[in-house]
Amino acid sequence: MNSTQLTNEIATETTAAAVAEKFEVTAIPVADVDRAKAFYLGLGWRLDIDFEPAPGARGVQFTPPGSAASIQFGKGLNTMTEPHQGLLLVVDDIEAARADLLGRGVDVSEIFHIDPAQGPVAGKDPENRSYANRATFADPDGNQWVLQEVTDRLPGRVERTDPAPLAKLLAETALHHGAFEAIAAPHDWWDWYAAYLAARQDGDTPVQADAAADAYMSEAYGVVVSR
Repeated sequence: MNSTQLTNEIATETTAAAVAEKFEVTAIPVADVDRAKAFYLGLGWRLDIDFEPAPGARGVQFTPPGSAASIQFGKGLNTMTEPHQGLLLVVDDIEAARADLLGRGVDVSEIFHIDPAQGPVAGKDPENRSYANRATFADPDGNQWVLQEVTDRLPGRVERTDPAPLAKLLAETALHHGAFEAIAAPHDWWDWYAAYLAARQDGDTPVQADAAADAYMSEAYGVVVSR
């Protein structure tokens, strides 16, 4: 079923999962690992790994900017041969996303939209509906990617976040900011908070996050401290 055909009633029907099940990686088939690696590096995607898990095997993983899911490819890891079709990349501005890809030398289709009655139609959606506008491109092995513009999510399509872990992290941030504030020149607390929170959410330890936030304040606002 196409996303544009979903009704609010269908979109909001959910079943609570017993445990968290996070879809994080999908494997794609490639014939030339180095060629594929060069292509995805050219897209500006983050290279997570390139290693040999066993003799004669190789695994490469990339993550698109802002994505919680990644792709993997390599040799000696699976027997897939047929390229994947319809791999979705959700963007909030399809024209900007397409222009970025073209600037990187990628052959991207013209923008088209999905009409509920007619199917794919050339050009942007006249009503500029969320989920309607698309464009496609493929990697050297024929794996097809579809840019889909999503500006407003259908009800129920975003999982609610438990505020408890964030509250705990905010309390930690406040405590660490207090130590910074005691030795720093006057500043807006939220700037230091943002840098510390971002570092912690990226996996830094509290000590590393302190350093990252201090460096941010120094570079952005000239607030220098000596701990």
